[in-house]
Amino acid sequence: MKKLLMALVLITISSPFATWAMFKPIRVLAPSWVDDVSCVDEKICLDNKNNYQKAVILYESALKEVSKAVGPFESSPTVIFCSKESCFKAFGFNEASASTVGKSGIVVGPKGWRHHFIRHEMIHHRQAEVIGPMTMFFKPEWLIEGMAYSLSNDPRTPLSERWEKSRLKFDTWFSQVGEGKLWESAINL
Repeated sequence: MKKLLMALVLITISSPFATWAMFKPIRVLAPSWVDDVSCVDEKICLDNKNNYQKAVILYESALKEVSKAVGPFESSPTVIFCSKESCFKAFGFNEASASTVGKSGIVVGPKGWRHHFIRHEMIHHRQAEVIGPMTMFFKPEWLIEGMAYSLSNDPRTPLSERWEKSRLKFDTWFSQVGEGKLWESAINL
């Protein structure tokens, strides 16, 4: 019985450390714990403080435009701006330009420092707020990604076939439901 209790205590104590090591996106909860990342304010973290002004411009402009497009945020997202690939990888990301971790935060990689990428990820943050981070996995891809590509005003056209189809399907659906019923209709899909 004593060995079982000791094992349970050891598992309980080591679980947070194992999660931190193995599920890197969880690091958005404490970005300043990641090497070379500092949070300059409560919403913007960077791996290079010299990029702060550029990050502020991207952040504030995206926040304003996305709020107009999909409604005000319950909580403005924390965004980690990585100028180095090693920073982006420290949060568990490789391929994308930027990634959103539910309502916890957004990580922008070196290729993601563009207005439409930040807007796209902020739309995902807003989706997580309204639809729920876990429920989003059960919604159609065309809704989740199509909304983000369309309402972020992504200038790339056409996108790769998969994303372009999602954007077009969302645009057709959105024109039928209208702006006023966006979230109600999205939740009910």
